Amino acid sequence: MKKIGILLLVMVFLLAGCSSQEKAKEIPVVTKITAAEAKAMIDQGQDLVILDVRTQEEYNEAYIKNAILIPDTEISGQAPTILADKDQTILVYCRTGRRSAEAAKKLVDMGYTNIYDFGGILDWPYEVVN
Repeated sequence: MKKIGILLLVMVFLLAGCSSQEKAKEIPVVTKITAAEAKAMIDQGQDLVILDVRTQEEYNEAYIKNAILIPDTEISGQAPTILADKDQTILVYCRTGRRSAEAAKKLVDMGYTNIYDFGGILDWPYEVVN
């Protein structure tokens, strides 16, 4: 009888461990990519959003073609309206990479599932709009 009780206890722990591992896999994360990887995704014509999280003034100086602007300080308030599809692939950038990392984390915390941070426009060796 003791052996059956121990066996049941072991099975419960194993099942609990499996379900917690499955839950851990479901948590979205920010994927850090290079400018080249971002450019490849854009060039492939993937259905994605290019998100600039700099200030309006920085955006006015130069931005990546087709990028939409939501300053990092306004992500929480504007993202739900502008970025309605939480499963949409979103490529995030700023000037140097600091604000894009923070904004990307905010998006993930808000439930967005396909967030790619490619750093700053200073590291973008491709064409920009100015």
